[in-house]
Amino acid sequence: MATNLIGLEQQGAQQLAAGLNQLLANYQVLYMNVRGFHWNVRGSNFFELHAKFEEIYDAMLIKVDELAERILTLGGEPLHAFSDYLAISQIEEAKNLADGTLAIDKILAAYQLLLQQQRQLMAAAGDLGDEGTAALLSDYVSQQEKEVWMLAAYQGRRA
Repeated sequence: MATNLIGLEQQGAQQLAAGLNQLLANYQVLYMNVRGFHWNVRGSNFFELHAKFEEIYDAMLIKVDELAERILTLGGEPLHAFSDYLAISQIEEAKNLADGTLAIDKILAAYQLLLQQQRQLMAAAGDLGDEGTAALLSDYVSQQEKEVWMLAAYQGRRA
C-alpha cells in the first residue's frame, strides 16, 4: 500500500482531496453569495444584517484558505478558477438579493448542505486515519451548527 508524505494511504488521500475540492467549490460560491448579500441588503434591519453578513463571509474566507491548504497537504491540487467552482458547486449563485430574510434562508440552506457534506468527509477521513482533516471539519461543523441556531432564532424559528 503506497502512502503519501504524511503517512496516509495515497489513493484514499486523493479521494478525500477530491471531496474537499467539492467542499471548497461550495464554500467559494457561498462566500460570493454572502458578499452580495452584504453589499445589497436593504430594509429596517440593514445595519445588523450588513454587519452579520460581513462576519459570515470573513469566516468563510479563512475556511477557504484552510481547505485549499488541506488539499495540498493531502497531495492534491485545490481548484482555483471560479469557472471550476461553478461547474461542481452544489450551491447556486444568488444574484441581486436585497431581502435579508431571503438571504438568511439561502445561508441556512447552504449550511444544511455543508454540514451534511462535512460529516460525510469527516467519516471518510476517520476511515483513512486522517485526524487532521477530521479535526478541521469537526471545528467547521460545531461553528456552523451554532450559526444555524442563531440565524434561525433571528428569524423566530427553531434550529
